[in-house]
Amino acid sequence: MSTLKEKFVKVAAVLAFATAAVATAPAMASAHTTIAASVIAPNSAADGTPSGAVQWYQNHIGSTGWEGYCEMAAENSYGTTGVWASANAHWFGAPEHPGDYSPPLGAFVYWNVGSYGHVGISDGAGGFYASSVNGAIGHITKSGGGYDYWRNVAGWNATYRGWTPGAVPHQ
Repeated sequence: MSTLKEKFVKVAAVLAFATAAVATAPAMASAHTTIAASVIAPNSAADGTPSGAVQWYQNHIGSTGWEGYCEMAAENSYGTTGVWASANAHWFGAPEHPGDYSPPLGAFVYWNVGSYGHVGISDGAGGFYASSVNGAIGHITKSGGGYDYWRNVAGWNATYRGWTPGAVPHQ
């Protein structure tokens, strides 16, 4: 059985560690802050929900950091990364709804283009959020071309494949 002194030393060590962690938190603030905040605040960006995925994209509109990494952006919007190697791998590995032009909010939407394919997130109203919209993360509305947008982008000639359910990606 521990003595009172041993218990006091353990409590003091835990308090010292916690104090040090809190003191260094502002210095360590970065992209990780968003993920930590999403754990605390439900229905926020990258919280694992369809509305959180859409919020993540809305928060990143104009960012060029995901060019060539559409699958990573799609996974990041659900608070994860590294699940699927490409949009094509995700399409073929998840329950598909081929040719369906009515995906629900937050569903992954896919295009057949190149070796890796392309993926974004449905806005639930006939449009989508994705990387590579004029060179950055952007939003294409139904009236702006909807899911046939990539067919009209010079050099892409991409065909809309369909959608898979909006949820945290897993294999």
